[in-house]
Amino acid sequence: MPRTALRICPLCEATCGLTLTIEGASVTGARGDRDDVFSKGFICPKGAAFGQLDADPDRLRAPLVRRDGRLREATWEEAYDAIAAAVPALVREYGPQSVGVILGNPNVHTMAGALYPPLLLKALGTRNLFTASTLDQMPKHVSSGLLFGDPFAIPVPDLDRTDFLLLLGANPIESNGSLCTAPDFPGKLKALRARGGTLVVVDPRRTRTAALADRHLAPRPGSDALLLAALAHTLLAEKLAAPGALEERTEGLGELEAALGSFTPEAVAPACDLPADEIRTLARELAAAPTAAVYGRIGSCTVEYGTPASWLVDVLNILTGNLDRPGGALFPLPAAGPRPRPAGPGKGFAIGRWHSRVSGHPEVKSELPTAALAEEIETPGEGRIRALIAIAANPVLSAPDGDRLDRALAGLDFMVSVDPYLNETSRHAHVVLPPPPPSQSAHHDFAFNGFAVRNQVRYTRAAVPLEAGRLDECEIHARLVLAVSGMHGSAGPEAVDELAVQSTLAKETADPGSALHGQDPARLAGLLSGESGPERRLDLMLRLGPYGDRFGAAAEGELSLERLLAHPHGIDLGPLRPRLPGVLRTRSGRIELLPDPIAAELPRLRAALADRPAALVLVGRRHLRSNNSWLHNVPALTGGSNRCTLQIHPQDAGRLGLTDGGRARITAEGGSLEVPVEVTDAVRTGVVSLPHGWGHDRAGARLAVAAAAPGANVNQLLNGTRLDRLSGTAVLNGFPVELTPLP
Repeated sequence: MPRTALRICPLCEATCGLTLTIEGASVTGARGDRDDVFSKGFICPKGAAFGQLDADPDRLRAPLVRRDGRLREATWEEAYDAIAAAVPALVREYGPQSVGVILGNPNVHTMAGALYPPLLLKALGTRNLFTASTLDQMPKHVSSGLLFGDPFAIPVPDLDRTDFLLLLGANPIESNGSLCTAPDFPGKLKALRARGGTLVVVDPRRTRTAALADRHLAPRPGSDALLLAALAHTLLAEKLAAPGALEERTEGLGELEAALGSFTPEAVAPACDLPADEIRTLARELAAAPTAAVYGRIGSCTVEYGTPASWLVDVLNILTGNLDRPGGALFPLPAAGPRPRPAGPGKGFAIGRWHSRVSGHPEVKSELPTAALAEEIETPGEGRIRALIAIAANPVLSAPDGDRLDRALAGLDFMVSVDPYLNETSRHAHVVLPPPPPSQSAHHDFAFNGFAVRNQVRYTRAAVPLEAGRLDECEIHARLVLAVSGMHGSAGPEAVDELAVQSTLAKETADPGSALHGQDPARLAGLLSGESGPERRLDLMLRLGPYGDRFGAAAEGELSLERLLAHPHGIDLGPLRPRLPGVLRTRSGRIELLPDPIAAELPRLRAALADRPAALVLVGRRHLRSNNSWLHNVPALTGGSNRCTLQIHPQDAGRLGLTDGGRARITAEGGSLEVPVEVTDAVRTGVVSLPHGWGHDRAGARLAVAAAAPGANVNQLLNGTRLDRLSGTAVLNGFPVELTPLP
């Protein structure tokens, strides 16, 4: 008889609750969980395809170990024996910097990805960390770090209560949102308009989100920072700025007006290709709205001035008094996050505490640009990366110049990949450790609850028991930590979790500001509940968190794992609330509105006003039935409009001799591609669009469905030299290209 089980969807940032139908050990259906406290039954095509993803025949069932140049199935012990023999030996001979770690986007969609990479990095002692952040959202971390002193203090739009929403470089109806965790984003935008609110979308494409808007502005790609600067300039020049209570918590307001003095609407209009009057009108409407929120995402991040653009998003929220107030942009308070500390000065945030070996890229949030990974492997000398640990990462497709990285990976002394597939990157590994299907894993969203538009907490245990011969994903990671630290065979995976628990409690009980100061860590550890090490760690984080019981007699409403398990559909913790000044960790204890690194970047941005725009530039695009490179092997999510085509405006197509359904060669500084052409007025003139995450045509990968329609890897058009200077983020949007028709 079929049964049902609950599972939080791990396939995008919306984190919707699912009700799975299970027959035997197979997921045969998925629908939205109507009782989920957050998503309330919403589901998208990705969630509906959960069963197909779970049962994908191309998923690896056992570890792979390279022998005689070929990857062959092996036992788990053989896999970890190989890692334990290779990695510690390389560290002993060449030092800890000889090992690099790269973390991919799916990593933040799992419990294991949140709990174990910090322990892995500590065990290795390496500073060579690369993540998907420098291909996506790092500018927002940098701007938040500089403004608020904490790179994770990212305000999100209060979608359910705002009167005016300005979206830049975001297409949440198709992406489901990013750095803004919001199930049923389409419904929230429709509700905004239904209650009389205003939606303005800034995007060079007429996306599904733009089609829903009250107004759609289609500027020249890459000009977001200039447009935002002109909006801020107008607010200040016309005395429309009204920060209200924020003024006493902010320094730099006076200096800001002078710093933005050159960015008048008339000055930026040619570069943005928008009328000056339209820019000025938008600024006035933003100021006049009862409440408003400005939200920018990947289209405004993955450009040359991504960090200034991200900074200006919150400058506008501050100048209009909408930061940290209902209906504006607020800071979430996740249940498993740290308990708020008293307000006061902090350590602040700095970039460039160390630099990459080859090109001298500054460290940002303990990470180096992923675009620099290939040169760090290829370039001889002390500190060269000789071994790489890739966790849920496919940078051959997601990073610039995948061909170069492909060659670099082939030259590594040793590589470990934690991945369910043999994909374009993991095919180079010496050991592949495959996690089980998502139905066989527990789930809590450590990362995305920190960006949720409503405070809530949910946890689902594995819906299906582990198959024989498989390891739980958390155990895979824990054993990896043991293998690289030289403890393989001398301790079990539970020791990794217990060490993490002991370390956390030792720090907590030694803190004079903690309610647990002076207590016995061993006694407190004995009070934790849970069936596994990861559950005990979740219990600890909930108890120590902002809603936790602090190991006392749980008062009504206080959190622990036991209470959370008693609420299988989650616990609603209420709407977002003002949190300033408590979130501030700047050295001044105030919002630092014009931080030095931003001020130093403004002359470059000012010089961009005189740049001569390229005749044709490229932008990416997202699709509701895709997520970067990792869902193209699911039959239900392929075909239809989810295709790798080059979209071009009819005027540009006619000028260049291109026809709908024909083919073209697209060329940029990193190389050229042959792509099918789609003529559409959904893109503005001077812009072409090619989606990200395709290029599944490399020998040795085992992705049958994806290989049948491989598409073209848009990032191969880049050579990795275009970066946002402050964050190290690759410029993936708004770069010049040339087109040639093909027969």
